Amino acid sequence: MAAVHNPFSNPLKRSLLILLTIGLTLLWLALTATPALAQTKTINYTHTSLENRDFSNMDLEGAVFVSAEMRETNFSGSKLANAMMTKGNLLGANLSGADLTGALLDRVTLYKANLTNAILVDATLTNSILDEAQISGADFTNALVDRYAVSKLCQYADGVNPVTGVETRESLGCR
Repeated sequence: MAAVHNPFSNPLKRSLLILLTIGLTLLWLALTATPALAQTKTINYTHTSLENRDFSNMDLEGAVFVSAEMRETNFSGSKLANAMMTKGNLLGANLSGADLTGALLDRVTLYKANLTNAILVDATLTNSILDEAQISGADFTNALVDRYAVSKLCQYADGVNPVTGVETRESLGCR
């Protein structure tokens, strides 16, 4: 039986892969960024306490929730495309059916969050905590999610997104 060669065992190759990933992420952000001055309806909740609030079925496209406390907040059915939720706490939040296309969810706590049927196409979820999140029917197509988080999510990923028609397992690249 032949030994399997791991291409990532070489520290130089691993470092180059990390640098390439960071570079591509920065390029993607630069190409999809919209100038703040061009957005006439930007909502800014930076460093705001929003626990248990009801934002269901609202148009919050491009809203900023940087470092916001959003435990148990209801965003079900809301349009959060291109929203910025970096360093936010969405512990137990309800994002079921929310459109998070292109959203930046870097370093966000989504522990026990409800992402059922959420659309996370082209979203960035790096360094985010997704433990025990409900993801049935969520669409992660082209989303940037840490490999470790993907492997954990694939253990229980199921369903098909009712809007995009994409299987959750397929969108995560589960095997």
